[in-house]
Amino acid sequence: MAKNGHSTAQNQIGRIQEEGTHEVTVVMVPLLLQGHLNQLLHLSRLISSYNIPVHYVGTATHTRQAKVRVQGWDPLAISNIHFHDFPVPSYETPPPDPNAPTKFPVQLIPMLKASIKLREPVYALLQQLSSITRRLVVIYDSVTPYVIQDVDLIPNAESYSFMSVSAFTAYAYSWEKIGKPRVFEPEILEALENLPSHASSLPQELKDFIKLQNESKPISSGGDLYNTCRFIEGPYLDLLAKASAADSHKQWAVGPFNPVEINEQKNTGQRHYCLEWLDKQGPNWVIFVCFGSNTSVSHEEATQIAIGLEKSGQKFIWILKDGDQGDIFKGEVRRAQLPGGFEERTEGRGIIVRDWAPQLEILGHSSTGGFMSHCGWNSCMESISMGVPVAAWPMHTDQYRNAILLEKVLKIGLSVRDWSRQDELETSMAVENAVRR
Repeated sequence: MAKNGHSTAQNQIGRIQEEGTHEVTVVMVPLLLQGHLNQLLHLSRLISSYNIPVHYVGTATHTRQAKVRVQGWDPLAISNIHFHDFPVPSYETPPPDPNAPTKFPVQLIPMLKASIKLREPVYALLQQLSSITRRLVVIYDSVTPYVIQDVDLIPNAESYSFMSVSAFTAYAYSWEKIGKPRVFEPEILEALENLPSHASSLPQELKDFIKLQNESKPISSGGDLYNTCRFIEGPYLDLLAKASAADSHKQWAVGPFNPVEINEQKNTGQRHYCLEWLDKQGPNWVIFVCFGSNTSVSHEEATQIAIGLEKSGQKFIWILKDGDQGDIFKGEVRRAQLPGGFEERTEGRGIIVRDWAPQLEILGHSSTGGFMSHCGWNSCMESISMGVPVAAWPMHTDQYRNAILLEKVLKIGLSVRDWSRQDELETSMAVENAVRR
């Protein structure tokens, strides 16, 4: 919808000015990673459905990425979302290292560092929009406050932080930070007391990036938005509210952001081939194996997963791709090695997809009965809203906390991988047992 540079933003502002002043205008500022882009694009759709103009900020590469991968609705049909593509300095796009000592996608850190240069063009956009709206609302990813820190300089603007993690994870961070005070609810205490330290899963470069962000939070931030609902995380939303009562910091649960009824285009030629395969399977026959858009599995891990899937006798769809680079439209894709003859022996019983696939639509299909997942919060909300239980294999950051929420609190998941053994190679037997269970 938009081209690169400031001129495009100015052209869009000109068109909007012709429409007259708006009562409310929303600006969405996502972190430039797939799970974050996706959640705020879904939220943009929900807000724009109330005839409120939404301005979605990013780079040309990442706006294109978000649009190409959106599921459940057609972004071209939403005329009230205006995309702004701003340039950032060139950055490295190293390939992911599947054998790295940490599963965190360190290949994306150069892109994250470059994204802080969005501060100046985003502030210019906010200034322009503030002149044609009575109330300017900025929703920014909680890991991008540096970019929007100047919002306090605009009299009619207000900002809200989008928390890309679960309320359980957010409270666990807070609980850990203040010294792990006693929690009297037995189920909540049981879920919290065995959590490993969050800091242990983060590379130093990311810690430095997060520190910069935390030092830049706007003073006037009105509160936090969560992609969740009280039915799923009510107790943790209450704990967060209690913890922040002194400074009147508010929380809103406004999820799930993703559509819960999928608008499939079966006859347009745009439907992914794995959905055609699912059409031929029975209800709840298939386990879906996917570790998110940023995770890479090593050859050894791929071998253990393959053996476990084969021994389980279960039908499966396995998304076997490397994690994203800073620019997903560049570079070659590694093909993970599998045991000799695996694909021939499992032909008809399972399919392997070596590129991005429509996860939400796969989870929403009646033939999908289970989900082996890294437990990113986007994936958790999609699986919960589609009614699919999870075999949890967390890889990094908030994922192990989400896995505990699914298994210990909500009772809708089981563990494939114990976080205390994160440095060990998972066995095919563990995969087989989890799939069978």
